Amino acid sequence: MADKDFDKHSMDIEQALQSLQPSKFLDDDGRPKRTGTLVTASSHIVTAVIGSGVLSLAWGIAQLGWVVGPAVLMIFSITTYFTSTLLADSYRAPGPMHGVRNYTYMDVVRAHLGGVKVKLCGLAQYGNMVGVTIGYTITASISMVAVKRSNCFHRHGHDHVACSISNYPFMIIFSAIQVVLSQIPNFHKLWWLSIVAAVMSFAYSTIGVGLSIAKVAGGAHVRTSLTGTSVGVDVSASEKAWKSFQAVGDIAFAYTFSSVLVEIQDTLKSDPPENKVMKKASFVGVSTTTLFYMLCSCVGYAAFGNNAPGNFLTGFGFYEPFWLIDFANICIAIHLLGAYQVYAQPIFGFVEKLCSEKWPENKFITTEHAIYIPLVGPYNINFFRLVWRTVYVIFTAVVAMIFPFFNDFLGLIGAVSFYPLTVYFPIEIYISKAKIPKYSFKWICLKILSCACLLVSVVGAAGSVQGLAQDVKTYKPFQTQS
Repeated sequence: MADKDFDKHSMDIEQALQSLQPSKFLDDDGRPKRTGTLVTASSHIVTAVIGSGVLSLAWGIAQLGWVVGPAVLMIFSITTYFTSTLLADSYRAPGPMHGVRNYTYMDVVRAHLGGVKVKLCGLAQYGNMVGVTIGYTITASISMVAVKRSNCFHRHGHDHVACSISNYPFMIIFSAIQVVLSQIPNFHKLWWLSIVAAVMSFAYSTIGVGLSIAKVAGGAHVRTSLTGTSVGVDVSASEKAWKSFQAVGDIAFAYTFSSVLVEIQDTLKSDPPENKVMKKASFVGVSTTTLFYMLCSCVGYAAFGNNAPGNFLTGFGFYEPFWLIDFANICIAIHLLGAYQVYAQPIFGFVEKLCSEKWPENKFITTEHAIYIPLVGPYNINFFRLVWRTVYVIFTAVVAMIFPFFNDFLGLIGAVSFYPLTVYFPIEIYISKAKIPKYSFKWICLKILSCACLLVSVVGAAGSVQGLAQDVKTYKPFQTQS
């Protein structure tokens, strides 16, 4: 009888232990189980990094020349990869909370540094994300307009006046699609869109490189030099300095993905360890984008020389092969649909978490309503999520329409946020976590790197401010046409 009681007691204990274990649908912290892999993380990174910035790199090399331009690209590539590995190792909390996941960049800073630096991190991170989503709304509309203009010129001739088309209807179209995509619940469900966007970025970059090679092979006579644009020939001395600064800022912005790195890492399965997979994903993402950056920038400069346009795809005109230029611009627009979501989803998550913690009893904010969508299946809809995300997309569209030169302002945001998010916080977190002695050789090297990147950000910001000032002089609200 005692044996039976013991066996029954053992079974009760086993059942109790099983009940405490997470279900197959949940992680150990009660959140939905993560399913991310090296492929999905790499796709997120490529989608985030190869933004529309790749199209302006040929112009950047034209300002800096054959020597400094590629060197700056490589320096940013190596620096970005190095600091991304430092940040990847900080995903799990230190000290008494060792092993606990940090779901956002702000959580990482809070766990390792704390204090006012958490608020500074949030300001830089979410300010950058808002700026990027507004800039992508503008850039996508420009690509969509380019398709319509190309077909208009093809039908009516290259001098047809009516082929001047407003960007605003296309901003509305892009934003309407974003309203739908924004109902994707969280970053974890975004993997398929990032893979599509990554494929699109490879497609339009490859088309640009191919057309540039064809232009060079066709015997195009253009001026290039070791130092880029020539003072007294292409630009004045002051223009050379400002445009060089702006080119550095553009390259810095082109490598920025640290603002979403932690959120990407939080999609990865826990086995193998997230930091190891994230380091591999960062290497794949950064090395892949560097290869495309080098091809697009250097081959583009070889094709157009010192007169390289700000968007090297537009340098081929809207003529033949018009269908190929159309396809490239469609790829850009599709890519930016995904890239917008990569930057918007962390903003959505941050606001929704904040509101649910502040008003946990509010049914409008917390209640999920199950509905069935044909061809999709069951879907949980939250009315607060629906309203808030729709309002955010409308906000980015309205700002894009009011300030159509926002892409230049985006360069300023990129230059300002590059230093704190990509360099300062990863280095400070590593110093704190590894307990590196002050004034030791490693400490001095890390501080020198940090100061050098601060100088680069200041230089890039100065160039962007000057370009912004020039735009404001000719600014006419709601009159943007391409």
